[in-house]
Amino acid sequence: MDKEITQEVSLQNRRKTIVITLISVVLLIAAVWLVRVIFKSSVKKADITTAVVEVGNIENTINATGEVLPEFEEIISSPINASIKNVTMDAGNTVKAGQSILTLDKSSAQNDYDKQKFQLESKQSEIQKLKLDLNKSYFDIQSNNDIKQLHISDLADAVENAKRLYDTGGGTREAIEQAQLNLKVAQLEKKQIENEIKNDQQTMQIEIREAQIAADILASDLAVLKHKLDLANIVATRAGVVTYVNKNIGANIKDGESLARIADLSSFKVQGSVSDNSLDQVHVGLPVIVLINDAQLRGHVANVSPSIQNGIISFDIQLDERNNKLLRPNMKVDVYLITATHNHVMRVANGAAFKGPTLQDIFVVSNGKAERRTVHIGLTNFDYVEIQDGVKPGDVVITSDMSGFKNSKEIVIE
Repeated sequence: MDKEITQEVSLQNRRKTIVITLISVVLLIAAVWLVRVIFKSSVKKADITTAVVEVGNIENTINATGEVLPEFEEIISSPINASIKNVTMDAGNTVKAGQSILTLDKSSAQNDYDKQKFQLESKQSEIQKLKLDLNKSYFDIQSNNDIKQLHISDLADAVENAKRLYDTGGGTREAIEQAQLNLKVAQLEKKQIENEIKNDQQTMQIEIREAQIAADILASDLAVLKHKLDLANIVATRAGVVTYVNKNIGANIKDGESLARIADLSSFKVQGSVSDNSLDQVHVGLPVIVLINDAQLRGHVANVSPSIQNGIISFDIQLDERNNKLLRPNMKVDVYLITATHNHVMRVANGAAFKGPTLQDIFVVSNGKAERRTVHIGLTNFDYVEIQDGVKPGDVVITSDMSGFKNSKEIVIE
């Protein structure tokens, strides 16, 4: 016998059915969405960039920065203490060799030159006087010596006469001895005069030599000062462009202080800098690429600074094409240090899809879809990425950022 279902029970059953139905619908919608996300994701073709896998060479690079500088820049310094009198050239002007740049007031240095010149003339006169004194002294002493020699000859004759007188009985032994004594004294006096001649000559020769050395020093200093005075006419020693000139007219300038700089803009170099984390990889001869807009200039590291400042290594780059028309003084450029090269490898244009790890996922386009593949990455640079496996030449790879599809195995390209 059937029991009649009450209205309250029927209402509860109906509510339960509605709740179950709603939950089922929600789960179905979630499942459909999840399947679409995982298996049936899509992307617009206009929103992605692609590149074709090709075979070629690739270079591993380290990013650095650089500044273009003239390869040859002459610094003109003041050769004397002076003041700036007149400036005839401005920075940026083209100059020829011998053309005046600025004029210095060199009156003080000229006074010093005139004073030293007078001192040199005085010293030369002193040398001449010493030479005259030497000649006179030599003549006087030599004359005395000659006179003494005549006196000795007379005394020698007197000795002989005294001996003859004694032999004939007309003289005495004392007379002979006195004549011999006189002769001996005269001979000693002559020897003394000869020693005086020798000593006086040596002494005066030393005095003349000392005076001559002092004169030579003065002459050398005078020549140096004359050369500095000539250099005080500040002119360009070579053709080029004035990159700096001190225009402070009336300013006091010290010897050695910079007055102007002239650059030869027919050739350039690049001064690079990179983090000291790359210290072990930066060395002389390392190949370099300098990027100016879309143009690449090749070169190599010419020298590396031995010091590190604020965690930065500085180095100079010698370019293969030093006179490229794109080069401009003080231009900031991107520098890429080439640390390794692989030839005849699979490569693809670099893009945001390549994050850096050696093992990573990429998407390969085929028949309107993009399929996820896991590949090994080799060398990378600003242009290309080496792909070691997972693709073949001719495959089309998405190079734009695909991090939003990291859970998708396949993407529909609309």
